[in-house]
Amino acid sequence: MISARAILRLFRPVQWTKNLFVFAALVFSQHLLDPDYVKLSVRAFLAFSFAASFIYILNDIADRDRDRLHPKKQFRPIASGEISLTQAVFIALIPLAIVIVLVASLPVPFVLCLAFYLVMNLAYSYGLKDLVLIDVFVIAIGFMLRVIGGALVLDVPRSSWLILTTMFLSLFLGIAKRRGELVALGADPVLRKELGESVPNHTRKVLEHYSVEFAEQMTTICAAGFVFSYALYTVSERTVKMFGTENLIFTTPFVLYGIFRYLYLLHKKSLGENPTEVVLSDIPMIVNFLAYAIAMLAIIYLK
Repeated sequence: MISARAILRLFRPVQWTKNLFVFAALVFSQHLLDPDYVKLSVRAFLAFSFAASFIYILNDIADRDRDRLHPKKQFRPIASGEISLTQAVFIALIPLAIVIVLVASLPVPFVLCLAFYLVMNLAYSYGLKDLVLIDVFVIAIGFMLRVIGGALVLDVPRSSWLILTTMFLSLFLGIAKRRGELVALGADPVLRKELGESVPNHTRKVLEHYSVEFAEQMTTICAAGFVFSYALYTVSERTVKMFGTENLIFTTPFVLYGIFRYLYLLHKKSLGENPTEVVLSDIPMIVNFLAYAIAMLAIIYLK
């Protein structure tokens, strides 16, 4: 008998926080107080969340042998044998069925966006994750699709600056995750290969092509791109006209602090291997996000 806790772990609901990007269009289109728009956004959020759970299960099935060699991933339900391969396949149909129910009657463009997200992530799980740089760009595109999907389900205009900001932020987090994994190894896989040392076979294959120095250079570029694109979004002519104020620029210090804090945790605390855990467990990061949210909502909705 499979325990409900094991199935829940297989679904990874903690990772659903990534799908909060779906609500960006709801907030920035000034429909946060409209119940009909909120309901549509919630359905879109749940659709992306259960779609992600479907992908996580398939990914765990594909990586089960490698996960058994990993010090932490060996305890995942499939890798540990708590859930058999056959059972996992049937369980994977549950979130997929829920997705189909959720997208019924939703706009076709949103459904196509979600379908592309699913296909892309399937390609990632079974091949693209082993291609250097492509792996992090697929992650970034996934976040961009969440923002685009959130706009499509509401049929509201999409801001190019907001999508660009999302791309830089997701690239930053994705590359920071790779750096965290490299640090956890104790030495760069590239350096190990040069010295004739073996690379642990429980690690990502793509890490053989990364180094800590290379990852740090990319995180610097992405962090700068994120901050600049967000700042330009707040003062763009379209944004000022839509919100009727230029005060959104005053939320930039919160964004800067968030990036600096994350870099601090990455370099001084050796965190970053799990971005979701870093964001949800660091008190200053949580307080900063809440302060940003309050300031942003006050500026947009209270003018």
